[in-house]
Amino acid sequence: MLTIYLILTSLLLVTAIRLKSEQPTKDWWERAGFYQVYPRSFKDSNGDGIGDLNGITEKLSYLKGIGMRGFWLSPMYKSPMKDFGYDISDFRDIQDEYGTMDDFRNQIAEAKRLGLKVILDYVPNHSSDKHEWFIKSVNREPGYEDYYVWRDGKPNPDGSGRPLVPNNWLSGMRGSAWEWNEQRQQYYYHLFTAQQPDLNFRNPTVVQEMKDVLSFWLDVGVDGFRIDSVGCMFEVPADANGDFPDEPLSGTTEDQEDFDYLKHIHTIDRPENVEMVYEWRQLLEDYQKKHGGDTRILMTESWSGLDIIKPYFRNIRGVEGAQMPFNFRLITELTADSSAYDFKNVIDSWMAIVDDQHSANWVLGNHDRGRVATRLGIDRADGIAMIELTLPGVSVTYQGEEIAMIDVDISFEQTVDPLGCNEGRENYAAKSRDPVRTPFQWDDSNLAGFTSGTTTWLPVGPNYKTTNVKVQEADPKSHLNVFKSLMVLRDSDTFLYGDWSTIAANEQVFIIVRDLKSSDTYLTVVNLRSSVQTLNLNNLVKDLPKVLYYRVVSGGSAHTVGYPVQTSAVTLQAYEAFVLRAKRSEDRKMRGEICERWLS
Repeated sequence: MLTIYLILTSLLLVTAIRLKSEQPTKDWWERAGFYQVYPRSFKDSNGDGIGDLNGITEKLSYLKGIGMRGFWLSPMYKSPMKDFGYDISDFRDIQDEYGTMDDFRNQIAEAKRLGLKVILDYVPNHSSDKHEWFIKSVNREPGYEDYYVWRDGKPNPDGSGRPLVPNNWLSGMRGSAWEWNEQRQQYYYHLFTAQQPDLNFRNPTVVQEMKDVLSFWLDVGVDGFRIDSVGCMFEVPADANGDFPDEPLSGTTEDQEDFDYLKHIHTIDRPENVEMVYEWRQLLEDYQKKHGGDTRILMTESWSGLDIIKPYFRNIRGVEGAQMPFNFRLITELTADSSAYDFKNVIDSWMAIVDDQHSANWVLGNHDRGRVATRLGIDRADGIAMIELTLPGVSVTYQGEEIAMIDVDISFEQTVDPLGCNEGRENYAAKSRDPVRTPFQWDDSNLAGFTSGTTTWLPVGPNYKTTNVKVQEADPKSHLNVFKSLMVLRDSDTFLYGDWSTIAANEQVFIIVRDLKSSDTYLTVVNLRSSVQTLNLNNLVKDLPKVLYYRVVSGGSAHTVGYPVQTSAVTLQAYEAFVLRAKRSEDRKMRGEICERWLS
């Protein structure tokens, strides 16, 4: 009988080893949680009220401590700050108020010491009008004449004054996308502010120049790039006369200066944009072959539909694009009124475009959209975090989401975002991005511990005394500690390699099932609304044991991690959420009992 027992035990061990070895390998980024740092608002190291590189470096251990493997920096390049860093006057230097190149190199060194990857925001669509390239282009210096999109205006019917704009194209910052340059006597195109002229990507010299920018920062030591506004780089080719066609009306607004007044069929989501990403991916792969090291990655920002985003992964010829075409659907498609069925549809539709050779990613917010705790409700903060962090793939966390920071009310007098300022007092609040860019709330000291100075570039949130890192680190039921528990959990085999499915139990209870042979099964169960719900999970998920165990619970939950619950009677209070564990160890115990019976 002892021999039989040893044989059975050996077979179980061999099976476990074989199953482990059959699991697909994951590259470093596929196992990662990324954190978006908005430098101006993360941490101020010198008391001027503006966040900077040294402040970020000081807090990198915090990012490591909450489970991040990498972070991406919003622009810190040299800039006149008309659009707070997205108007770049030198793609190869650091803005003075953020620090120096030496400061950035020190940051990379500290990140590498901690095992963190550094992803840089790459802004290829445009430069600042203060960039030397634009100044040379205005002057028609040889080689720079067509660095930007220049066009003659249309004749003015009254025969006097400057020519009319070349066509009806609109700026995303309101009004015409064409700006007259008196010196050159032509209009230039700008999708964003007039201080951000669009580069001409139909000029091969510009294409190479921007590739050289990527190579420069790779040499400095960055691990990849997040490509800003990837769908905007190419416009429709000009016709034989050098003219661009008008864009059709959208019919969604009567405001002729609002960007949504037109359908942007000639200026957004051109197929050439995707082809450019393929070239950049090849550049990164060539760099790795030459210099070694880990994979350098591309993230792409597009807010377009799934049919537009899918090719950014790979084209039909098998040419690879971005590892992470950002998935914004949890932002754009869900509201506080969304049902569990809505969550299921949004998640399943994204997963349908991600094949087995690529990894999904999940984004809840960024520096341009309202904070998730404001959009979906502070009561749902822990549940939404559970959804994001237990789905398969990569997570991207905008600074402050882990402590459930909320949007801050900003008066028109305090508004600095050009998108809000251009709307005027009556409508600024609907457009301004300032409420999501306020200083990070580190502790309950003066100005939330963001600065040692007396002022901040934007107001600190009034709730900083209670919503901050210091307070939440000390509270085991805080948003921060729920978040950290999830980050630990998602590094287990089931979440890295397991199958997934989504279930809408009813209108208000959403469930994610993660399962992996030879590992524990987990169920994320989220009550999206305020009424109490009781579920028999046996009716929704097959082959569950009679008892499950609480693995992570939302802050307001009365349940305790590690305690059991009957699978047939799982109750959720208002907005309660938890991750339940079905232990495979119970199966092993049962197999052990069988072996013992063989011995008796």
